[in-house]
Amino acid sequence: MVHIAVCDDEAYMSDQIQKMASDFFRSKNVETAILQFSSGTELLKYKKPIDILFLDIQMEDLDGMETARKLRKRKFQGFLIFITVLKELVFQSFEVQAFDYLVKPVEEGQFQKTMERLFSSMKQAGEANLLIQKGYESHIISLEEIVFCEIIDRKIYLHLASSGVIDYYDRIEHLEARLGSSFFRCHRSYLINLKYLKSYKNGIAYMEGGKEIPVSRLRSREFSGVILQYMKNR
Repeated sequence: MVHIAVCDDEAYMSDQIQKMASDFFRSKNVETAILQFSSGTELLKYKKPIDILFLDIQMEDLDGMETARKLRKRKFQGFLIFITVLKELVFQSFEVQAFDYLVKPVEEGQFQKTMERLFSSMKQAGEANLLIQKGYESHIISLEEIVFCEIIDRKIYLHLASSGVIDYYDRIEHLEARLGSSFFRCHRSYLINLKYLKSYKNGIAYMEGGKEIPVSRLRSREFSGVILQYMKNR
């Protein structure tokens, strides 16, 4: 499921974007959950993941550009599309890594062109993400955000760079097969991201953030070789 947010203080525009986004993803057989916000302040109170954000630049109280800055400071990783009346304002969008912008009134052809490019980018980005299904909720986790993975009683815990932890039921073998070459299974209960490895000594992998991960004796020699190869490839 793709989680979408539309933030615009003009209700008719918000409804239009909501409908066009829903129709587009329905044509791609992709399920969506779309939320609408009438202000940047209201949007910033929302704490759940957002994959795509349509954000009006010119809003009262807190404008869209400042809202985007605050979101990026919070490590918001979703696709950002600005909605604007004035093209000139879009030149500021580079600093907040906007994907594109839509000029009001938004035309169907303009919207479709932007969404086709975005959909292509989403598929490419999916190769560097992990889709987690937890009950009725789906979470898209960037592999680069995962510091290490731990399994306890058939439940996997993903420890993230943001200090958050996401847990779900799966086998660690399944997870290992989905991760990239920067991950190493150093123990039957742990997979670590070499990007966050600070040092390795006496069977202990010292990770950024202070976590100490055990390395089994059977994997110790292989681990040393993996570290050297990882450093060469960086």
